[in-house]
Amino acid sequence: MVTMTATTTRPTTTPATTARPTRPLSTAEQVAAEVVDPELPMLTLLELGVLRAVETHANGSVTATLTPTYSGCPAMAEMRADLAARLESAGFADVRIETVLDPPWTTDWISAEGRRKLTEHGIAPPGPAPRHRGGGPLPLILSPTRRVVPCPYCGSDDTEETSRFGATSCRALRRCRSCLEPYEQVKEI
Repeated sequence: MVTMTATTTRPTTTPATTARPTRPLSTAEQVAAEVVDPELPMLTLLELGVLRAVETHANGSVTATLTPTYSGCPAMAEMRADLAARLESAGFADVRIETVLDPPWTTDWISAEGRRKLTEHGIAPPGPAPRHRGGGPLPLILSPTRRVVPCPYCGSDDTEETSRFGATSCRALRRCRSCLEPYEQVKEI
């Protein structure tokens, strides 16, 4: 049985860029940590920072917590389904997938390993996410927030944006003027 809910409670884990506890991972956590993102399949949901928590309960049920990269992210349904299917195929009969919105995901939650993999696959990783001052919601900015985006192939800073949107709205298309290679950039949000 799979239960999927949406909540706005704060998850118990921290951003992927911070140190994680050094306790051994449970089987459910190990399985969940291997599920890949449907739009960036070189990254796991854990490396992307959207997998916030995996809890195994005394009755054998599992609750996994996801946070979307942005409100209305079209990949969330696929992420939830893939995560539930992997946990069920690992023998967990009662799987609950929860969606939390607070704190909101930012590109700062992408792990160092995730950033390395993006570069290795010819996608410029995001720079630091813009900081929001004051109260209220953080505005979603899906346009480039930095002028210099180094080429993931040759490292040159002599690059240009060719399209504000790539395969998804959170990516832009760029071209390196030095090596002439086109590439995608994950935008900072």
